[in-house]
Amino acid sequence: MSDEFTQESMTHTLPKAAMVNRMDYLVGRARGRRVIHVGFVDTGCAEANMGSDTWLHGHLDRSATSLVGIDVNETGVKEAVDRGFEAYAVDCRDADAVGELGIEPAQLVIAGEVIEHLDDPGSFLAGLHNLLAPGGEMIITTPNITGLFNTFAALANKEINHPDHVVMFTWRTLTAMAERHGWEPVETATYVPPVKFAGEGIIGRVLGLAGRLAVAIERLLGRLGRPYLCDGMIVVFRSTR
Repeated sequence: MSDEFTQESMTHTLPKAAMVNRMDYLVGRARGRRVIHVGFVDTGCAEANMGSDTWLHGHLDRSATSLVGIDVNETGVKEAVDRGFEAYAVDCRDADAVGELGIEPAQLVIAGEVIEHLDDPGSFLAGLHNLLAPGGEMIITTPNITGLFNTFAALANKEINHPDHVVMFTWRTLTAMAERHGWEPVETATYVPPVKFAGEGIIGRVLGLAGRLAVAIERLLGRLGRPYLCDGMIVVFRSTR
């Protein structure tokens, strides 16, 4: 039997997915459960998010029965602790460091907009097992490489990306990597990120118009059953270990 891949073996049928509001979806999944929120500080956006009441951790705190924040940003963790949140500065890729904290495992672990910042996402996925109680769920949210934002931006020889992003995923590549580290996908959703488009000069105005058009098209196509053209992806996993 040949070990060569064929075009057929490289074509993957995507699972059904609903287009959702990211925050509403995550808050709903957290309701009535013990939650550990990894990457909760949202470095670079925390102040703006809190000012506009779009800080996910604050909304999770009103929904979950108990909530723990974990982040590598020591300053952000200290500020959260000073405000009354339970939070720890630790790198989830370090299983020993996580174990030393003595954190009670959670029914739900949310790693929101974290994995795309890591140059070794596999070790991160492996480390998250240390935080999850038996029978619990882990949710990854991340940009979706098949979304339309960068397709439109490429028409102007531009790319839209956070300066700290080093990897991006399709549904297939994310779930394949997760499966290698003991996770099974059980549910998928997509979302259109809440982005404000503003710029100066002709190029800025053109990019702003293209961005608003991409958002409108993504939402329309999402409602018409083409959710994987949205720029955000949510995958729910269960441990297979």
